[in-house]
Amino acid sequence: MSEYTKFHVGANVFVLRKNSLLLGKRKNIYGDGSWGLPGGHLEYKEEMKEATRRELKEETGLDATDFQFVNLVNDTRQDEHYLQVGFLAKDVVDDKEPKLMEPDRCEEWKWFDLDNLPENIFVGHIKQIQAFKENRYFIDGTE
Repeated sequence: MSEYTKFHVGANVFVLRKNSLLLGKRKNIYGDGSWGLPGGHLEYKEEMKEATRRELKEETGLDATDFQFVNLVNDTRQDEHYLQVGFLAKDVVDDKEPKLMEPDRCEEWKWFDLDNLPENIFVGHIKQIQAFKENRYFIDGTE
C-alpha cells in the first residue's frame, strides 16, 4: 500500500425551488431506495463547478447559469471516506422540471419542503443536507 490511501470526492448539487429541495430516489446503486442530491464523483483533473454542472445535466437534464459553493463535509464513515462538496445551483435555466436521465440509477426526482424532508436520506448526503439547513460551511469527520 502506498503512503497515501485513496478516497473519493463527491460533487453534489442543491437545487432549490422556493423552499423545496430536489432529491432523487436511488436505484440499483449503493444506498438503493434512499433519497439523495443530484451529484457524483469528481473526475481526474476536472474543475469542481464543471463536475457539478456535468452531474446535474447527466442526472436531471437541468442546466444552471452558475454554482455557488455551500459546504464541505469530510465524511469518514466506517466503511468509506468521502469529501462531499456541495454547490447551490444558481438560476436554473428555463426553470424546467427535472427529467429521469438515468432510469437505471434513479427511480424518480421529487421536490421536498426543506422543513419536511424524507427520513431515508442517502447516508453520504445526510450531513451535507444538515449543514446546508444550518448554514454551516464545514463538517469534519464524526462531528
